[in-house]
Amino acid sequence: MSDGMPDGAFTRDLVDALVRRASALDIAVHTIQVSVRGETVAHAVCEPLGLDTPQRMYSVSKTVTSLAIGQLADEGALDLDDSIVAHFPEMRPVHPWIEATTIRHMLAMRGPHRSTTYKLTEGRWLESYFRVPPTRPPGTLFTYDTSSSYVLAALVERIAGTSLVDCLRPRLLDPLGVSPGLRFLTGPEGIAHGGSGLICTPRDLLRLAHLLLDDGVYDGVRLLPADYLKAATSPQADTALQTWGAVLREGYGYQLWLPRRGGWLMFGLGGQIVYGDPARGLAVVVTADSQACSSGDQRLLDDVLDLLVEPLADQLDAGTPEGSTGSTTAVGLAWPAPHHDAEHTRSVAGRYINIQAGPGPEELVVKLDADGGLVRSAGTWAASSDWDAELRFDRPVTTQVGDQHAVVTAGWTGPATLDVRGALHGDDLATWRVRFAWAADRTLAVQSQVFCESADPAWTFHAAYRPVSP
Repeated sequence: MSDGMPDGAFTRDLVDALVRRASALDIAVHTIQVSVRGETVAHAVCEPLGLDTPQRMYSVSKTVTSLAIGQLADEGALDLDDSIVAHFPEMRPVHPWIEATTIRHMLAMRGPHRSTTYKLTEGRWLESYFRVPPTRPPGTLFTYDTSSSYVLAALVERIAGTSLVDCLRPRLLDPLGVSPGLRFLTGPEGIAHGGSGLICTPRDLLRLAHLLLDDGVYDGVRLLPADYLKAATSPQADTALQTWGAVLREGYGYQLWLPRRGGWLMFGLGGQIVYGDPARGLAVVVTADSQACSSGDQRLLDDVLDLLVEPLADQLDAGTPEGSTGSTTAVGLAWPAPHHDAEHTRSVAGRYINIQAGPGPEELVVKLDADGGLVRSAGTWAASSDWDAELRFDRPVTTQVGDQHAVVTAGWTGPATLDVRGALHGDDLATWRVRFAWAADRTLAVQSQVFCESADPAWTFHAAYRPVSP
């Protein structure tokens, strides 16, 4: 294997191919980072987002929770073969299969439940793990169970006597130089959502990837126990029955996927990807929102491994071509946008009234010219917030909604058909798509879609509007 670095032009071409593929699938790639042996060789950002912009990382959270468990085990505060209910005795009595469930079972996703036990907007998540009837003895089958990760986070907070982040700060986060803004969303009991609530920056994820590639040692100091890290990145569960795609059917460690190419993988909803290849010192970090594409996160993961990781690994194995450079390659990313055909542009100015009493806003205000315009909702309707979108046909429109970035793109995609796409970047990632289609009788038909874990369902509807005479 060569000690050279990947060729800069070659890496740029790989990143460009990945982004073109993602755009064709209506996937917004936010950032990409590629490093070899700790040196960044390529990065890409989609403005106004950047490598230091906090973002929810969803199930990447599970790995961070696992590392806290490993550190507490190394300190002797717990044993991986402890029964989980022994640490939550107030939950007894429980089913014998839950009584037999250990921390190790939960880390490897080989617990007693067939699925996540809590409902997102209902009840007490922690208690659900102990109360929902189990379906099999622990240690027998693999089930991707986010509630087990939530309980593990609760375990960390109970043993440490503080929050999950505050437990990790002196042991891991501060020595590693992780941003001070790293945090976890919490569940209904105020417990860190250790299965899906991590909010941090893409650069934080690369730091974490480097630590794992360096066997848990940073700047000469061991931050992660070697034996735990070895077990966490070794097969602990057979995932061959997974239906999410071939990449995730090769095995699972402790809150880490083990893809077929070797190495390890953190993988979160929407396309949050952290891939590490210890044999080559290769790390790839991608953040994205793929929710508007069916199975988009799995499709993006396949493309990251096929179009980026595998060619890079091949080049590293072959050696850097003579005359090439290993300097950092920076790439600008573009937001997905509806295709705009200027021939279909029309001027519109007026108010529209919903023909029925919902769904959709009671009124719409539309003002459009050759360059762009605006769409606003008016009146009362079921959604938690109104529409107020400024449109440009030549570029994205970036706004700030509270502490969240919003990006809107738009285009006339056909005769009398206007498509609008919005992205919201906050504690939840959200994509909004809406089509406005004018009929010959001036009726305005509207199809609206929202893609987000916590989306207000009122934003997804079909409706028809009649124009109001000036």
